[in-house]
Amino acid sequence: MHGLETLRTYFNQALDQEQFLKVPEGLYEPIEYTLDLGGKRLRPALCLAACELFSGTISNALNAAIGLELFHNFTLLHDDIMDESPIRRGKPTVYKKWDSSRAILSGDTMFAKAYEYIGKVDKEKLPEVHQLFTQTAIEVCEGQQFDMEFEDRPAVAKDEYLEMIRLKTAVLLAASLKIGAIIGKASEEDAQRIYRFGENLGMAFQLKDDLLDAYADQVKFGKKTGNDIVTNKKTYLIITALEKANEQDKARLSELYSPSAKIEKDEKVSEVLAIFDKLQIKSITEAAIMNYQRKAIEELEAINMSGSRKGTLLAITDYLNKREV
Repeated sequence: MHGLETLRTYFNQALDQEQFLKVPEGLYEPIEYTLDLGGKRLRPALCLAACELFSGTISNALNAAIGLELFHNFTLLHDDIMDESPIRRGKPTVYKKWDSSRAILSGDTMFAKAYEYIGKVDKEKLPEVHQLFTQTAIEVCEGQQFDMEFEDRPAVAKDEYLEMIRLKTAVLLAASLKIGAIIGKASEEDAQRIYRFGENLGMAFQLKDDLLDAYADQVKFGKKTGNDIVTNKKTYLIITALEKANEQDKARLSELYSPSAKIEKDEKVSEVLAIFDKLQIKSITEAAIMNYQRKAIEELEAINMSGSRKGTLLAITDYLNKREV
């Protein structure tokens, strides 16, 4: 089995051979720029790893992996506009470097190109892969809509939030694994198990992102920390804080998260983090992350295959637990 770094290198070399810079350059240059920013390449790596787990080869899943990475980056282009994020992977976001119209159109093109690559999957497996990819694309958009709606609501229940991140983040990781498994000719039962593995992994991944947005080293993280607080995002951290806070702290948090709050961004972040620290929100979130990782490993262990063949996926789980970006 290939390790995570080997899978990333293999994928990046294949991606570099694809020609995305075409005419009109105004449409394709932001696509090339986005892909050149790199990123973790987690979704294509998971797709390739799952295919290898069941078939012993990775090349059959390469086109699907490219399609998944294009789709993921399409969501980032649009997400940055909606979240007004100025930095992505340490560089200006596309809408900041060019403009929102360019980012929207280039993102739409990436979405279409994603389907083009998914369409190159082996014809025998294409209907199942296409259906899952389409379902996942719709679910990701549903999750994003919930995310935006939550920003304008005074309160969001924890169960609502967890369902939102399942749709927005976890299902794409899960689908990446299941698509690789389908191409690798896994049994239906094992394909579902690896989907649930990815779903729980994705939940842990997003909660880790929530944590990093508040507490990460900004240089390592590659984007400005505290943006979720500044933009009043309902994350696991603030929802948990509102559940645990006394009346005084709850009232202050509600005031700080009000759209009409008159406070400087940095001051707002500092004050919110001080309340989080008092309530031990960081350790509570870390415990929730570990719980989802435990569930993920249980699903992976249930797949009837030698543990040594699952090493790459276990290593990815460990990497996500320890990541600082």
